This record gives sequence, C-alpha cells and structure tokens, in this order.
Amino acid sequence: MKSETYLFIANIAVWAVIAGYLAFIASKGAAMDRRLKQMELLDNDK
Repeated sequence: MKSETYLFIANIAVWAVIAGYLAFIASKGAAMDRRLKQMELLDNDK
C-alpha cells in the first residue's frame, strides 16, 4: 500500500479514539449530573 493509505487509516483511527474518549467523558458527565441531582433531592428532604 502507498504511504498515503497508511496515513489515511491512521487519521481515521485517531479520530475514532478521540470520538470514543469524548463519548466516554460525556457519559461520565451525565452520570455525575444524575448523582448530583439525587444528592440535592436527598438534601432537600431534611
């Protein structure tokens, strides 16, 4: 294969890893938001 093909495949791989990392961070942020809302509800019950 040509070097341009390897470069193209590497570029796709890097962007796939970046997209996966961003999805992971977004899911952790959503879980943290749910937990914070749960804690606020528990605090308001006092």
